[in-house]
Formats: sequence, C-alpha cells, structure tokens
Amino acid sequence: MINKTILVLDDEPDILELISVNLKKHGFEPVAFEFIDKFWNFLDKKIPALIILDLMLNDGDGFEICKELKSKAEHSQIPVLMLTARNEETDKILGLEIGADDYMTKPFSPREMIARIKAILRRSKHPDQKPSIIIIENELEIDTTKHEVRIKGKNIELSATEFRLLKILTERRGWVFSRDQLLNYLWGNDKIVIDRTIDVHIKNLRRKLLNYGDLIKNVRGVGYKMEG
Repeated sequence: MINKTILVLDDEPDILELISVNLKKHGFEPVAFEFIDKFWNFLDKKIPALIILDLMLNDGDGFEICKELKSKAEHSQIPVLMLTARNEETDKILGLEIGADDYMTKPFSPREMIARIKAILRRSKHPDQKPSIIIIENELEIDTTKHEVRIKGKNIELSATEFRLLKILTERRGWVFSRDQLLNYLWGNDKIVIDRTIDVHIKNLRRKLLNYGDLIKNVRGVGYKMEG
C-alpha cells in the first residue's frame, strides 16, 4: 500500500487549512498540527511519506525539530519540506544543512507546493535492486540496498539527499562531477534550488563521514570527486 500520509506542522490555522485542502485534492492524506507535542505523539505511532515543517512556531523552533528528526534512525529518512516566512538565503542554507530536502517561502503557490512535494517523493522512491555494498578503505561501507552507511560497523545517519549524493560519488570514484551534473543527478527536471545547494550538502556529508569526509575533494573551478 502506498503511503499517502503527509504531516503538516504550522501555527497558522489558515495555512494548515490551505495546505490540507490542496493535499486532499491531489490524493494525499494530510494530518495537520498546530502544536509540537501533538506532532511528536502522532509520529511515534505512524511514519508519514513526508513532513511539511514551518520554521517559525509559537511553541518551538522548526530548525530544532528538523535536527531532531534527522538524528533519529526511525525518522531520518522521512523527507522534509520546510516553510519559512523569511526570505533570507541564510535561513534556507541552514535548513538544507540540517537535512531538509527542500524549502518554500511564504506566501507560496499551492500548485508549486504540490509540484515540490511530488518531486521530493519521486526522488525518495528507491526501485528494487540487487544487494550492493560499496566498501572504501575497509571501514566505510555504503549499503545501496538498505540505504545505510557505516563506519567501523557504526551506522551514520544521512538524509535521503545526502545518501544519494554519496552513492553517486562513490560509484564513480575519481570521476569529477560538476555542480550542474550533481544537481541534475539529484533533482533532474525537478530542480528548483539555489546555487549553493550542492556545496551545503557536501559540507554536511563531509562532517557526518568524520575522517572519511576528507575523501570528498573539491576540484577548483569544476566540482567534486570521491577518492579512495
């Protein structure tokens, strides 16, 4: 059965209604929350297909919620679409750095929202494939079937976008990818992103991979490659 549940956390009732109405029109099953505690209570019982998260909440900080989501194994792979009333690039960069998959600025077009949601969900679908584990320097393991990354046997929590980026780089180690190539691999025709998106995800990926993050090299004026 296809998971059509989308959680929406926003402290503006009008926004919740607008989002819910449009999600229902397109066959999704929205569950709306104004308060963070009720949001977590529901999430403990059911994993949604996607979360729409407002960053400025009356009873908490959307950035902190996103960080907590991405730090938990059971929640880290849930795609997150951020909503922000602030248009500063720094807010968008920060959201991507902590693991959000995309963002929208209020006020927003419902049609664009639906397009972004469908794009995120398409990217999150993983077709069946033969078991494959990429091993680098005997200690870094990328399991492309289970979508798991381990260092010395310890699981490393990556967002869906970070995992796909790592997979691309490791499957063609030594190959130099331009930023545009990586954007096309990750988002294709769905890309509605800012220029620094790849740099943000690379920075985040390097940090999470600890010493192995140094294997991801910046080729000046071109893009990135994976050594090892």
